[in-house]
Amino acid sequence: MTLPFALARRFVAGQTLDLALPAIGPLLDAGQFVTLDLLGEHVHERERAQAFARAYGDLVERLAAYRDARGLAAETVAISIKLSMIGQVIDRDACEANLRALLAQAEDADLFVRLDMEGSDVTASTLEIFEAVYPDFPDHVGTVLQAYLHRTAGDVARMNELQARVRLCKGAYAEPASIAYQDMPTIRWHYRRQAAALLTEGRYPGIATHDDQLIQAAQQLVAERGIARDAFEFQMLYGLRPETQRQLVADGWRMRTYVPYGTEWLPYFSRRLRERKENAFFVLKALVNG
Repeated sequence: MTLPFALARRFVAGQTLDLALPAIGPLLDAGQFVTLDLLGEHVHERERAQAFARAYGDLVERLAAYRDARGLAAETVAISIKLSMIGQVIDRDACEANLRALLAQAEDADLFVRLDMEGSDVTASTLEIFEAVYPDFPDHVGTVLQAYLHRTAGDVARMNELQARVRLCKGAYAEPASIAYQDMPTIRWHYRRQAAALLTEGRYPGIATHDDQLIQAAQQLVAERGIARDAFEFQMLYGLRPETQRQLVADGWRMRTYVPYGTEWLPYFSRRLRERKENAFFVLKALVNG
């Protein structure tokens, strides 16, 4: 293990699927759901895009086999993918073809696929491709929306109209003020508004946040509106607030942990450091302790 990856190890389960799979066992044993996420982004070479498409197909097969061997319910495990890894920024039609092949495989395995959201340069394309495939795979594909983008309220309304499954997060990419809210109080306000729309009008949303204010706001809304606890799930990232994740399960809430793995971990790791001061502290502590 190289020193840089040793620092990222808190947030990345391993550099291969063989190393990542053992990490999800304790999470599942603790009553959490798990989504595996092969890291990478913005692939510009066709051969690499096809290689990632094959890697995603292998992930579907192996994760479904792992689930079935443990006798787990279908909903307990899922995968997350980035369209930019399978041709989105090279050839839109080839990307959709790769996605359709993967979703057909996932449908056969009864495995859910989440289309991750990246920077604003591919937001419109991601949602366009999602809407193209969604009618054929409504139970096996969902997308992600980022609360800090000005456009997201409209996207939430559209996804609710489609009854598509949405994972709502704050947003981790650096975006200009012309398209994204910049200060945290404003981002929180929009997140609460969008989460409320998804919880009351949407289909099994993922409330993806590590923010206590937003978690408590969702819990309060659920209590006030009489929303069933199995009608949605909280979602957090591997290595971030694991005690809180376990406590949510203990308190009777559904909790899904996103577990990233792969060799292209540096951009993901860097975003985690920018998001929370505590994350940088963990890394500095690892350096001091060796």
